[in-house]
Amino acid sequence: MTTTVVALGGNALLRRGDPLDPVIQDGNIARAACAILDAVESGDRLVITHGNGPQVGLLALADAGRGELPFPLDVLDAESEGMIGYLLARHLHRRQGRPVATVLTQVVVDPDDAAFAQPTKPIGPTYTEAEAAALAHAHGWRVAPEDAAGGTSAWRRVVASPSPRRIVELAAVRALLGAGTIVVCAGGGGVPVTEQGDRLVGVEAVVDKDATSALLAEDLDADRLVLLTDVEAVVDGWGTADARPIGRLTASDLGRRDFASGSMGPKVRAACAFVDHTGRSAAIGSLDRLADVLAGRSGTWIDPTPGS
Repeated sequence: MTTTVVALGGNALLRRGDPLDPVIQDGNIARAACAILDAVESGDRLVITHGNGPQVGLLALADAGRGELPFPLDVLDAESEGMIGYLLARHLHRRQGRPVATVLTQVVVDPDDAAFAQPTKPIGPTYTEAEAAALAHAHGWRVAPEDAAGGTSAWRRVVASPSPRRIVELAAVRALLGAGTIVVCAGGGGVPVTEQGDRLVGVEAVVDKDATSALLAEDLDADRLVLLTDVEAVVDGWGTADARPIGRLTASDLGRRDFASGSMGPKVRAACAFVDHTGRSAAIGSLDRLADVLAGRSGTWIDPTPGS
């Protein structure tokens, strides 16, 4: 029996250019659920993770406008994880007879992680530079520019993104998989917590979803990790005349190439980490072509380096 971890990127839930509208999001999630169930064998063990960047950013923006003490980011992480997990579970349940469970997932991070001193993870909608500056002044946020369509510059809030160290609910996920349940978990990379003695304490951060998905797949001894986005493959030389999709490559070869930290970089690093740590393969590809990705006809497949 094959164990597959499928990670849905934020762009698979809200496509580029989509307004942050609940009806559109629900339709995209329904499409994602159907695509996954159509592509993955019905008897396989299946774990689904997902992004939450647009959603958690909107919750933070709405919360900041209440004029009261805002909820900390870890609480908003949990809120967005529950919302998206509920919608995914509802649409998965409609399509098949197996039980589906959404697990609110805590992820332990290191309080001394260098990411806390240099926030880089974009969340929420895009703004003009003037809008971003006003929001940063009003709420004490860090903001930064990012590339947008047409080569223009858009601005977003950025927060710390520490590396995941341990998945608190791992045993529960294992038990559910063993009982034949489809599990939705680690949404948005999980809720970041630190360990203080026997206590778990939430921290202001958003963990990278792909990094947590790779750790989860490794800990579950998964047969494959599939990272889905809205492009068909990793592209070498993106934005140049020599741009070309990468079909299949070893982890060491792919790891030598440079990919933007704000787009494909985290997916490439996560996929290579899973491959290096397990000796198994990972794929990066489009949700719309998931069946072809799993069959090796689409996407970028990362294989173990011979002799490693």
